[in-house]
Amino acid sequence: MHDDRTIIVTGASGGIGRSIALELLENGANVALAARSDGIKETADIADAGDRALPVRTDVTDESSVAALVDRTVEAFGGLDGVVNNAGIAGPTAPVTEVDADDWDQTMAVNAKGPFLVTKHAVSHLTESDRGAVVNISSISGKRPLEDRTPYTASKMAVIGLTRTLAFELGDDNVTVNAVCPGATEGPRIDAVIEKQAERRDISTEEAKREVFTDDAALGDLVDAQDVANTVSFLLGPNARHITGQDINVDAGTAWY
Repeated sequence: MHDDRTIIVTGASGGIGRSIALELLENGANVALAARSDGIKETADIADAGDRALPVRTDVTDESSVAALVDRTVEAFGGLDGVVNNAGIAGPTAPVTEVDADDWDQTMAVNAKGPFLVTKHAVSHLTESDRGAVVNISSISGKRPLEDRTPYTASKMAVIGLTRTLAFELGDDNVTVNAVCPGATEGPRIDAVIEKQAERRDISTEEAKREVFTDDAALGDLVDAQDVANTVSFLLGPNARHITGQDINVDAGTAWY
């Protein structure tokens, strides 16, 4: 990765987003760390990258907050070369008849509206770069839906649709747009989902982990966040300039399309 590349990473306060941000910073990029929580400051401290790490408190569902994020990034680093739309929430685990409409709206707002807003405000700067790139974090659940997770799977399917459309819309300006679809990834978020699945199925968390996630994986394991970060870094880099409109699985061999 070029040392002067500037990337926005949303949801950079922990989990996959933190791993992505740390990978990019280690490779020499300037990174705006966006999230609603103070975890972005912790990410910056872990990176120990000085002024190359810019924590910006951001609510991706609020257009004025997103616009301010992009403005601060460009002001700090002089331009923008890439965006990683990673911010997301798990949403409820419940049959559709028990899903509250407010939970649906919130899940769609963070997981689908967020990438739309960030990309909308970033595009004018990305098109000025000779290496503009957007990477949206979807999920294999956006391809192979997970029972009792209607809002989440619908939102992640929306991200794939957004990705494919933007790839063509921005292609003439040499901006690539791809999605990365992680499988179940080690960390607190998937632990919470496994616990809820265990409760609904009246089985142990270990049984739920196997039945819902790892039994169907060719490698029989959860994904490491670093694997996702490595893929995102590649898609943002110079060796992926002719990869666009794709949704790439990082899932230990769970989804086959």
